[in-house]
Amino acid sequence: MKAFDRFLQRWRISKAAPHVPQGARVVDVGCSDGALFHQIGDRLSGGVGLDPALPPGSDAGPKFQLVRGLFPGDLPERGQFGAITALAVLEHLEDDELAALAVACADRLVPGGRVVATVPSPLVDPILHVLQALRIIDGMHVDEHHEMEPDAIPKAFVAAGFKLTVRRRFQLGLNNLFVFEKPATPGERGPAR
Repeated sequence: MKAFDRFLQRWRISKAAPHVPQGARVVDVGCSDGALFHQIGDRLSGGVGLDPALPPGSDAGPKFQLVRGLFPGDLPERGQFGAITALAVLEHLEDDELAALAVACADRLVPGGRVVATVPSPLVDPILHVLQALRIIDGMHVDEHHEMEPDAIPKAFVAAGFKLTVRRRFQLGLNNLFVFEKPATPGERGPAR
């Protein structure tokens, strides 16, 4: 990963971090090498990162487990979580995969738990291809993007029972931040960890 890739990754994490509850146990879908845990792990109680391309030897510290695999199938059975993050991940999914992921998130979150996601605009892909050609970025898995329209994200998560609480653009309007909350039913505690 080149320095500019890291810069963009840290930027995404900094936009997501305020929406991850303090002290939460977190699942980071598409965790890369555990960067989210390195950047904000001191304010989390623990978590699991999953990535099918997890670099060998990746370690995020004693509170976090990194797993080479996919969510939810490879998630170790460790109860429910306070937050699930998916930063620069959802644009890799087809519509049916996105719908299934939203349902799996609802199943793995505590009442009041949050899904925090970033999704680039479809306009980003041509820019990334130029930056790759100039060798400014590695452009992790850009070839797997499906030019997903950002409007597809809220539709899938609302259909799975989530409430959209934040939708905001950043990175000069070329990236989107989404925060969804799993409603608490009467008698349930929220937001729990």
